[in-house]
Amino acid sequence: MERVQERIEHLVSVLQEQRCKIVIPTPALSELLVIAGEAGPEYLAELNNSAQFKIADFDQRAAVEVAAAIRAAIDEGDKKDGATGTWAKVKFDRQIVAIAKVEGADVIYSDDEDVARYAGRVNIKVVRTAELPLPPPQQLDLPVSAAGDAAGKTGSEEAK
Repeated sequence: MERVQERIEHLVSVLQEQRCKIVIPTPALSELLVIAGEAGPEYLAELNNSAQFKIADFDQRAAVEVAAAIRAAIDEGDKKDGATGTWAKVKFDRQIVAIAKVEGADVIYSDDEDVARYAGRVNIKVVRTAELPLPPPQQLDLPVSAAGDAAGKTGSEEAK
């Protein structure tokens, strides 16, 4: 996929313009910090200092949601509910979705198939990175002379 960072930055910009709260579940935050490496503290500071972002914990309400999802999956005969990852990943993904649900999220932005499956079960829309729009092209500011043409020459100068 092309221009991933631009797509994500544009999404965040649009959500901020719309004054949407951007919820980051703590399990997803840990994944972000692993990828960020040494830049992790800078990302964390930016997230904590912005009113647009909310880092949401795996709390009692989310634990109840995960327990209900696991119980339902066990009752249907597949505790992983069709997921192919390890049991640890399944629990991690369910935590992300449960946190989003209890926080009232309408959309989860994720490329993870299992997160998408679990989100669909609780009626949360999933948008993949490839579905995010690219930012609009930037208009170049060309220098304009007092006469109004871009090159700063008049028509008679060009003819010489």
